[in-house]
Amino acid sequence: MSTPSLDTSTAVPTRPPAGVDFGHRTFVLRGARFGLRWRARTLVVVTVLAALTAAVTTWALASGTYPLTPAQVWAALMDSPDAGFARIVVVEWRLPRALAAVVFGAALGVAGAVFQSLTRNPLASPDIIGFSTGAYTGALIVIILTGGSYLQVAGGALVGGIATAAMVYLLAWRRGVQGFRLIIVGIAISAVLGSFNTWLMLTADLEVAMSAAVWGAGTLSGSTWEHVAIGGAGVAVLLAAMAFLAPGLRQLELGDDAAMATGARAEPVRLAVIVIGVALTATVTAAAGPITFVALAAPQIARRVARTPGVTLVPAACTGALLLAASDLIAQHLLPVTLPVGLITVIIGGGYLVWLIVHEIRRRA
Repeated sequence: MSTPSLDTSTAVPTRPPAGVDFGHRTFVLRGARFGLRWRARTLVVVTVLAALTAAVTTWALASGTYPLTPAQVWAALMDSPDAGFARIVVVEWRLPRALAAVVFGAALGVAGAVFQSLTRNPLASPDIIGFSTGAYTGALIVIILTGGSYLQVAGGALVGGIATAAMVYLLAWRRGVQGFRLIIVGIAISAVLGSFNTWLMLTADLEVAMSAAVWGAGTLSGSTWEHVAIGGAGVAVLLAAMAFLAPGLRQLELGDDAAMATGARAEPVRLAVIVIGVALTATVTAAAGPITFVALAAPQIARRVARTPGVTLVPAACTGALLLAASDLIAQHLLPVTLPVGLITVIIGGGYLVWLIVHEIRRRA
């Protein structure tokens, strides 16, 4: 399945062969220059995931020390004259964090899908192979040395993530990059960077170290409209670039020889999608810290729910948005104490990782 692009053409169902159920029916989006094929089940799954994300977001906007009804939330969002104080609560206080959860969750879902597709391994994600840790290292250096602004921290995270990706890529290169080797090298680099990050925290001033430690757990509590605007714009540009490269990524899933036989330039495409995946991870890390396991779990959950033969980007983005929005709701309102959202994703993702490892062992036994 190709990743969708902005297209105003109509959807035309194609007639499936006899005996094929509705889940295998495909829809074709025809335009002047683009033609996209969607499985009906994928369309349904994406629609349901989007609806669930909207419901969770509405719940988050209505919850808090000043509880609201869904009608009041809707009135505040529509800037109704009757909204009153509810508009300040919803639009100024709660909406930036809720939107950040959706946007950053989608970014992590796509980043995870990129690396799992490249390596053809369900364990590959930016937080497992060290790219998230590298972005955290770059951001941490900026915070400790300069106490930088959001843009400075974002730049440090991007530089750290790309530098880590380059190091992993070069160390894993042996006449090409093999997925399992990339994961092993990434885990080793992540361990080294984790130790370096600990040393940075121990040698920093106490106040800076404490604020960096809270941020390093992964939190959306400091999300503002600036974070949403800048981070959302960056994520939108990167997703558009990823949509352009998606056909080449799908060809790489067939293997380098098959991809080159069909006209794809394997290494340039691989390098470009790695840069985009790292940039998506760095954007989230700069705004909210290293939020782990969303990028690992979202693509595989989406693949199993949509029953697609491989990892697909749009369902992964929708699943990531739902996972992070739900995790932030739990972290804020459904526990006795408020926790950083990164702790919730670690619990959920850790359980998923254990299940995935057991499932892979049983499948190969």
